[in-house]
Amino acid sequence: MDDAPSHGRDETEEERADRKWTDLLQELRVAQTGVQILFGFLLTVVFQQRFTGLSGTDRGIYTVTVVLGAATTGALIAPVSLHRLLTGRQLKPQAVVWASRLTLLGLALLLCTMACSLLLVLRVALHNTTALWLVGVMVGWFVVCWGVIPLWARHMSRDQDGCER
Repeated sequence: MDDAPSHGRDETEEERADRKWTDLLQELRVAQTGVQILFGFLLTVVFQQRFTGLSGTDRGIYTVTVVLGAATTGALIAPVSLHRLLTGRQLKPQAVVWASRLTLLGLALLLCTMACSLLLVLRVALHNTTALWLVGVMVGWFVVCWGVIPLWARHMSRDQDGCER
C-alpha cells in the first residue's frame, strides 16, 4: 500500500497539474472579464467633462485606482503568459503553483481596485464621510466572500488526519 496521502483521485502529478490548470483557467476567465471591463471604464473617466471639477483628493484617488486596475489586469493575465512561455518544458506543476499565486495576488489587487473605485464614486455622489463607511462595509463584504468563506470551507473539508481533500 502506498504511504502517500490520497488526493481523492487516481491521477498522476501531471494529470493533477492538467486538471488544476483547467480549473484555474475557468476561474481566470471570470475574473479577467470583470477586471477588463472595470479597467476600461476607469480609463474613460479622465475624458469626461466632470473630471476637471474633481478635487485634488479625488484626482489622487482616481490615479491610485487606475494604477491598481492596471496592476490587477497584469496579475490576472500573467498566468496566460506564464503558460505560453513554459509550454512544452515539462513544468506544468510549477506553472500551476505560480499561476495560482499570481491569481491570488490579482484578487488582492482587485479588492484594492474595487475599494478605491467605490471610494471615488461614493465621494463624488455623496459629498460626505458616509462614503468611507460604505466602502469599509463593502471591503468587509468582499473579504468575507472572497476569503473567509473559502477558507472556512477549506478548513471544514479537512479529514481527521488533518489532510486536505
